[in-house]
Amino acid sequence: MASNAPDPDAPLSDEEFERGRAAILARKARAATGLSQPAFAARYGVPVASLRDWEQGRRKPDAATRNYLRVIASMPDAVARALDGAA
Repeated sequence: MASNAPDPDAPLSDEEFERGRAAILARKARAATGLSQPAFAARYGVPVASLRDWEQGRRKPDAATRNYLRVIASMPDAVARALDGAA
């Protein structure tokens, strides 16, 4: 009996691997803030649906957004203050 389930031992494609790395980055950035997805999205100006897709590995953020997530992960309060001052 043939199964249509994906082979869990199959190697990841380059795209799957990169989406996984981006998912880790997005989760790390949000964890650094301690915020929920909606609160993080509102504070840092990203669509909550995009954040959800990045964290779940469905989509990979573009290069600028990946860098933005790295800065948030390193300096979440400073980024939030800079954004508050920009209004």
